[in-house]
Amino acid sequence: MRLLLRVLMVAWMGLISLPGNLHAQLVEEFNPPKAGCCLSGAAQHLAYEAQDSNQLGRYHQDDLRLEAEPPVHGRVVFLGDSITDIWNLKKFFPGKPYVNRGIGGQTTSQMLVRMFPDVIDLKPAAVILLAGTNDIAGNMGPETAKMVEENIQAITDLAEMHHIKVILCSLTPVSNYMRTQQTIHRPPAQILQLNAWIKSYAARAHTVYADYYSAVVDKNGMFRNGYSSDGLHPNDRGFALLAPVAEAAIEKALR
Repeated sequence: MRLLLRVLMVAWMGLISLPGNLHAQLVEEFNPPKAGCCLSGAAQHLAYEAQDSNQLGRYHQDDLRLEAEPPVHGRVVFLGDSITDIWNLKKFFPGKPYVNRGIGGQTTSQMLVRMFPDVIDLKPAAVILLAGTNDIAGNMGPETAKMVEENIQAITDLAEMHHIKVILCSLTPVSNYMRTQQTIHRPPAQILQLNAWIKSYAARAHTVYADYYSAVVDKNGMFRNGYSSDGLHPNDRGFALLAPVAEAAIEKALR
């Protein structure tokens, strides 16, 4: 019975994170919708995914491989969502011991769960975190800004407890220049609000702040036209603008 309830809960979370959710923004108060009836079909469909909802298996084998090897000086883990996931680190940082641990669609709470296997156990010198856009979009259901902030604080605290330098990145802007209207699910005002908190917290926590937002924003507050394939994810031109920001932040953190 407990397993069934767990599966039903995961199924409902999957339903409320569908792209059609027009209330996919950070909320002032935490009042999630009540579950309706007839979730058994959805639960059956999502039963397989429920076994690893945080996707700990995505990098499991590669994590074991890296753990078995001698520690690498200057290793940096890039932790994030799809923007990190699609970033070809070998291409943009040739010869650098950088490890990609981005997973598309993930929120800060899921990255927090992955901190030990995907970051701490790899014994990196630093972790560079780009996270929060999917929290704003409501990928795992409604959240308050405080919930997102506390997840980022927890990630930072865990890293520092294990002597890992932390680099906190501002969220990149979105745009409506493509067919998809990205600002519907990721309101620019909420991106700016979270970015202001990240910058402030980075200063208070004595971590390094990487300003990705300024590198790719245009005069309209949108992701620069031609530097993103869909108004959300950078293309190669976009990553070419982010790479020097990341490199400068890493150099500062490891100095």
